[in-house]
Amino acid sequence: MASTNGVRQPTTVGDSTAVNAADVHHSPPLWRQLHEVAAVLTAVRSGKSWTTAQVDVTDSLRPGVQALSFEVLRHYGTALALRAALAPRTPSAPVDALLCSTLALALAQDVSVNAGYEPHTLVNQAVEAAKRSPATKAQASFINACLRRFLRERDALVSQVMRLPQASWNHPAWWIQQLQHDYADQWQTILQANAAAAPMTLRINTALTSRADYQQALLAGHDIKAWPVAHSGLQLAHSAYVPGLPGYHQGWFSVQDAAAQLAAPLLLDKAFEHSGGELRVLDACAAPGGKTAHLLEYAASKARHIEVVALDVDPSRCERITQNLQRLQLSAQVIAADAGQPELWWDGQLFDAILLDAPCTASGIVRRHPDVRWLRRKTDVQQLAQLQRKLLAALWPLLRPGASLLYCTCSVFKAEGHEQIQTFVARHTDAVLQPSPGHLFPQSPLQPGSMRDNRLGEHDGFFYALLQKTAAST
Repeated sequence: MASTNGVRQPTTVGDSTAVNAADVHHSPPLWRQLHEVAAVLTAVRSGKSWTTAQVDVTDSLRPGVQALSFEVLRHYGTALALRAALAPRTPSAPVDALLCSTLALALAQDVSVNAGYEPHTLVNQAVEAAKRSPATKAQASFINACLRRFLRERDALVSQVMRLPQASWNHPAWWIQQLQHDYADQWQTILQANAAAAPMTLRINTALTSRADYQQALLAGHDIKAWPVAHSGLQLAHSAYVPGLPGYHQGWFSVQDAAAQLAAPLLLDKAFEHSGGELRVLDACAAPGGKTAHLLEYAASKARHIEVVALDVDPSRCERITQNLQRLQLSAQVIAADAGQPELWWDGQLFDAILLDAPCTASGIVRRHPDVRWLRRKTDVQQLAQLQRKLLAALWPLLRPGASLLYCTCSVFKAEGHEQIQTFVARHTDAVLQPSPGHLFPQSPLQPGSMRDNRLGEHDGFFYALLQKTAAST
């Protein structure tokens, strides 16, 4: 995910932390996990990302807490509406979080992944968790009464709250309204896709091994079936512990969604058409380095050499870029600086290609980041769109005439994609929009009329626009 350049982004929590919810039976008692899940939910409600919220969970509890809190966040909209129906007067934050967490997990028995516990067991263990915490002990009877009523009146209560869009779709009302505005005929498709878990997808480092060989290694060594997606990707039949997969430490692969794997081919294929020599490429918001690495890998697969400058505003995230490149046996110039202030870092040499994976709402990766929808606010859309405009304006002069800039976001909101680029092209007569995928919906194939570069398989929501700079400048 791109750097925020001062705007906080949710931290990636996708494939590498995937846990089967049924495995929580092998973890400590459920009441202990529920206590931690409620604490994670409280932290998310206060504005922390899911990843940050669960950092303090002890190692023995973490697998179960991760699995259960993911389910809670996927069903939080319905759970919150049910809690309001059961207790119209909002209880204290710890009590509210425990109630909502338990209700969400009870709902998960019917929706999406089965959380692995019977409703009566969940209720019993939730009451036990309440009794063992000073913050909820005095309200244990109240929690028990609410949850027992839910078990008795479940169908009627669920039917009642499902009339509310936020409860029905498990997204904030403003988010639903934004999608309805942007996609009058397709908003339901996007929300339905967001309810499902994302697949684990790898990008094979074809400079070190072939996709076919790695596909065989997964099957032979780990009994994991996988099938080709995108240019050099493999979509796994089920998630796995990433460092335990073949060749992880040798740099044979990276975890990267299929939609994100479009960036390097889109940008470099166009650049290679117009240059037979070495290319100087800027990855403007590079952390954690997935697309930086893919640029280098893709160039190597085409027997081309490129010089990549990888930029990010956060020095600690720059260190992560360096570590990821070292694991993959790749090299780039990594600079900690704000892409929106070239005067502080640019050496005056024009680039042959620029990748701008801009900070965004992350509205396209809700399957992989169920906390995103509850962290974002309606005002974030325009604030981030303004930052994206600033970055586009700052980086465009750094591109040589005839070269291309690839703008992308992991967002489905048009303000961060289609509308952003239409405004930019209207204001820059030296910018020509090239054939590009445009908005991609989560889990969907490329839309009719868009560029069909290859079959992606399942993928996140994304936006791509390839802009070429003409010789005539405004």
